[in-house]
Amino acid sequence: MNEYGLRPKTANLDQLGLSNITNAYWNLTPAELVEETVIRGMGVLSDTGAVAIDTGEFTGRSPKDRFIVCDSYTENAVWWGDINIKFSSENFDSLYDKVTSYLQNKDIFVRDSYACSDERFKLNIRVVNEYPWSNHFADNMFISPKNEDLENFNPDWHIINAPGFYADPDKDGTRQHNFAVINFTKKLIIIGGTGYTGEIKKGIFSVLNFILPHEKNILSMHCSANVGEKGDTAVFFGLSGTGKTTLSADPNRKLIGDDERGWADDSVFNFEGGCYAKCIDLSKEKEPQIWDAIKFGAILENINFFENTSTVDFADKSKTENTRVSYPINHIDNIAEGSKGTSPKNIFFLTADAFGVLPPISKLNKGQAMFHFISGYTAKVAGTEAGITEPVTAFSACFGAPFLPLHPTKYAEMLGEKMTQNNVNVWLINTGWTGGSYGVGERMSLKYTRAMITAALNGDLENVEYQKHEIFGLQMPTTCPNVPSDVLNPKNTWEDKNAYDTKAYHLAEQFVKNFDQFADNANQEILAAAPKLKQHA
Repeated sequence: MNEYGLRPKTANLDQLGLSNITNAYWNLTPAELVEETVIRGMGVLSDTGAVAIDTGEFTGRSPKDRFIVCDSYTENAVWWGDINIKFSSENFDSLYDKVTSYLQNKDIFVRDSYACSDERFKLNIRVVNEYPWSNHFADNMFISPKNEDLENFNPDWHIINAPGFYADPDKDGTRQHNFAVINFTKKLIIIGGTGYTGEIKKGIFSVLNFILPHEKNILSMHCSANVGEKGDTAVFFGLSGTGKTTLSADPNRKLIGDDERGWADDSVFNFEGGCYAKCIDLSKEKEPQIWDAIKFGAILENINFFENTSTVDFADKSKTENTRVSYPINHIDNIAEGSKGTSPKNIFFLTADAFGVLPPISKLNKGQAMFHFISGYTAKVAGTEAGITEPVTAFSACFGAPFLPLHPTKYAEMLGEKMTQNNVNVWLINTGWTGGSYGVGERMSLKYTRAMITAALNGDLENVEYQKHEIFGLQMPTTCPNVPSDVLNPKNTWEDKNAYDTKAYHLAEQFVKNFDQFADNANQEILAAAPKLKQHA
């Protein structure tokens, strides 16, 4: 076996069952990995220097093909169901042997890196990839040790990634030929049958979502975060389309990170060393930071070029709407030193309420914060067929349900405890519709949303009067600097007040219906924060 690159003294591929590898490329630089990708015909360079690759059959995660090994360690701790699907230890061992046998007599690419920018909680990760661009992705998304730290690098976890290996569902216990299986006891993740790189990053996110809350009393979060000039940290939760990336990218505040964080007693810290951003319809005007980050070292996934050019057509969704770009966080200028900050002073739950019901800004008490955290609500416009304008609700527990091995109430109760311990303000921000539902009203002005968030960050909403929402019980400020007062109460923006009440009651019903699945595990403070339906019974 030939080996290239910085190979740690502790490295032993034989222990992984990889004894007959043709070439093992250890810790190659991004430039070397780009060269390997291009030479092997797996990618091409765009005119900005970013390498463009296709992930193949899968252009997104496959949640129904993500499994967790059920054993004595996980059986009574994991929130089993459609999100966390059981996989037997016997099937894991058999499948692992097949994956490592598949990689024999092939070139592999090995990456030593770690997660968690707070050194106290660092998780060393060794990633073994079949493809160079997958290894490049791992280099972008995880945190790179210094060269001197690589010499005696000892991994806590391993990821074996073999996109070209297909499972046999009848023999291997999988649903179909692709799979991502986490084994918490053996500290191993195996991924096969899919080239989608997000499975690598979200595998480790799922691991941290288990071990940090379960073992270390650290709240893991699917969120973005930034820090102000005075050292005040703000955290932003929100599903796709709510403005999380846009609103956390404030030129007056330094970005900690845009996707995965941990909240310890005295710090908010990055899990990752990079960003993985959607780039469909990307423009320099809408997302200048992402636009400027797409340069050499970045990886573009499943994009198309304008004909006969190497210029990306970001509007082209013929391969997928989930076009992506990954890049190291240092591709962004305005980043926080050490990718961490202090405990947050303000937390923002972002929702794009297309029903036009929720206030543009409201302050949540502890119970409401836990309830809305578990709910993880936004709304999406239903389809594009003629005549269909009614929005549909979308709920994702803790704004990241697919990656939560524990029951959502565990994370919510930790949030509530940290709110009390750190005297944190939690705000619900509606970036969606005002003056009516989608098709009647209009999208909330980004200028107003920014002004409301700025006012919350500056403490300008501490001493103003608040009005209680009749159904949701939310506290709505009656005044806010640089925002018209009539915008602050959503009912005031509707011409037909009865129509507003009907729509608000309908949305409240959806919240209550969604929460039924969590109610048995929720405490009384959370249950008491649900919308009040009896007013319209």
